[in-house]
Amino acid sequence: MDRTVGKESGYQAVQSGGTLLIAMLCIVLFASEASAQCTARDVLQKRLTLKPTPSANAPPILIKSAFAVPVWRTITVGTFANSFALINALDAAGCGIGGLAEEVLARPAFTVGTTKTSVELFAVSAAELGFQTDTAPLADIYARAQQLGFGLAAAEVAPQLRLQYFDQPMGEFVIGMKPIKTWKGEPVILTVANGGAGLVLIGRDGSADAEIPVASRFLFVRSNEAALAKAGLGAR
Repeated sequence: MDRTVGKESGYQAVQSGGTLLIAMLCIVLFASEASAQCTARDVLQKRLTLKPTPSANAPPILIKSAFAVPVWRTITVGTFANSFALINALDAAGCGIGGLAEEVLARPAFTVGTTKTSVELFAVSAAELGFQTDTAPLADIYARAQQLGFGLAAAEVAPQLRLQYFDQPMGEFVIGMKPIKTWKGEPVILTVANGGAGLVLIGRDGSADAEIPVASRFLFVRSNEAALAKAGLGAR
């Protein structure tokens, strides 16, 4: 047999074997990455049921009025024709959408603004609103916030924030919106999160008696009354 032909056959075999090995490694790595992603998302979901303990070294500063709180972040809403365009934008940006969140975004009650508008957001924890227990009912948290001059953010705010908040720190979860019911009638509130599995938009229990850890932060806007009060003080 020609030695040259034998060498070429050997090279081809090695090359073929190398290609197969690389392909197998890619499959294994992809599977491992997918598994890690799923595991991370499972951890993310479990994270919502935990009760974060506020740092003893940094006691919360109690909020006495909404117009005394600085703006946390300003976003733009009313930039999409409908909710489907918003969902497509989230997908295109690589933002994960949880099952409950995806269902909420598809509900008729979820609407988007028709006019491009800037919205000032305030990130406030239940502890800063004055709750001193480990958890507090969602209805009580919202009621206290409204007493102080905050308003509940529109449903569009959470997904829009997800699209405009790519530098979210890992481990941060911010809840924002009034609840929207699923097809089964279960109220859900959206959470903008970075739990280590990437930037995601997920849903959680939004029932009035849902117990929320007081360290959790909520997205609020200022109510019209608070805005008028601030304008009045500035005019003096």
